[in-house]
Amino acid sequence: MVLSILLAEMGNGMAAIGSGLAAAGAAIGIGLIGGNALQSIARQPESIGDIRTNMILAIAFIEGPALFAIVIGLIIGLK
Repeated sequence: MVLSILLAEMGNGMAAIGSGLAAAGAAIGIGLIGGNALQSIARQPESIGDIRTNMILAIAFIEGPALFAIVIGLIIGLK
């Protein structure tokens, strides 16, 4: 019985750690996208529209799975 309680608590902690890692990974990815987009704009200012559009799409594709991971981590943690 003590072992099952210990494993359940460890599972909640692991869900919180996984949720935090998902948020940190998304933040790092978005930061890299933003930095590289600024470098691209500095090299070719005339293509700012295309770069901005692609940057926003890439950020959305990164943010979606990260949000799902955070929500799933919170659901598992609240169990």
